[in-house]
Amino acid sequence: MQLTQQIKIDVNPDKKDVLWKLSEKCRLIYNFALDERKKAFDAGKKVSYVDQQNTLPALKKQFPEYGWVYSKVLQYVLRTLDANYKSFFALHKKDPNANPPKFRGKNYFFTMVYNQSGFKHYDGKIQLSHKCNKFPLEFKIPDKFKFSKIYQISVYEKDKDFYLSVVYEKPNKDFIDNGLYQAFDLGATKHSAVNLSGKFVNFVNARPDKYWRSKIQSLQCRRDRCQKYSLRWNFFHKLLCKCKRKSSNQLKDFQHKLSRKIVDNTKANTIIVGDLSVKKLCQINRWQKGLHSSMHNTGCIARFVSFLTYKAKLVGKRVIENSEVNSTKECYVCGKKHDMPLDKRIMICDCGNVIDRDENSSVNIMVKFLSLNGLWTACQTLFGNLRQTVNGKTQVALDLRFRELVGSPFQN
Repeated sequence: MQLTQQIKIDVNPDKKDVLWKLSEKCRLIYNFALDERKKAFDAGKKVSYVDQQNTLPALKKQFPEYGWVYSKVLQYVLRTLDANYKSFFALHKKDPNANPPKFRGKNYFFTMVYNQSGFKHYDGKIQLSHKCNKFPLEFKIPDKFKFSKIYQISVYEKDKDFYLSVVYEKPNKDFIDNGLYQAFDLGATKHSAVNLSGKFVNFVNARPDKYWRSKIQSLQCRRDRCQKYSLRWNFFHKLLCKCKRKSSNQLKDFQHKLSRKIVDNTKANTIIVGDLSVKKLCQINRWQKGLHSSMHNTGCIARFVSFLTYKAKLVGKRVIENSEVNSTKECYVCGKKHDMPLDKRIMICDCGNVIDRDENSSVNIMVKFLSLNGLWTACQTLFGNLRQTVNGKTQVALDLRFRELVGSPFQN
């Protein structure tokens, strides 16, 4: 499995001077290639990545300073531009007024990517290749970071500090099915889970975006009243970016800790999560503004699933995404569908089932997964344990539901 680790590095004035010189050459290559693409686009022509890459050797002969930068780093600069232009073309098809990529300013530090080669890793140090001068770009890595095989190293600047982004290989354990399963219904406010024992657990989501929302809106309002790129505009813009970054980092930190807690504490080797499309959900509930601000650009669900997935693989478990269509509306006891708007948090069914909507959804996700994979023994275990938590009327309805799914009466 390939993972990425961000490492803050100490840069003395000599190393900083070398990094900025190399970044400047990458920035110029990007701007020249962008100018070529813009002129070709205005003329109704297209310039490909291969066309621009083939001009690099001649450019190095004409301007030897570009030979300071490792060749693959320059190639990756052109790849970055190619990816940006592909995104621009996709937007231009939908909106002819879409703007092409912008030029990079002189104070912009261009991220340098060493892909597969151009670096050395030895004795807790990483050395990057360059020909700017004889001063080596060597950085010490903390002892807690140990990499067996490195695929890619990126150098970038953030808040006047320099970082290395290391893509490395980390072995994961083989999956062994222990016959235990846990299903999750993921939401913006909380995640609800159920296991084969019929026990429910709820994890309340941290919502740092609620705390930062008023501050971000206030700063954005004050910034927009200023003339763009003025000193006052730049001041509020930096504060605005800082608040947004803090909100995002706090949510990521919570999701990392919660996903680790779930993976380490659940006995089930198979975790089932609902396959929820945030885009489609917000299209269905078009007027739910609170839902949109909670779901879009926060990563509260999709990013959490990715964290859960790779952490599970590292310890020999697996995460499976299963359809959750009508899982909230359908009563898990009798199968009757209810109208469940977002403000209705409790499902009350005629069969006697009274349950939290998210817990009901988690049971439906679990039952759907077990039935689709023919795991009838596990399904019987789940229904048997759920049967002990409901009254007599609901038990009869639950037995009938099990008979519909399995085709045979429930056996105690």
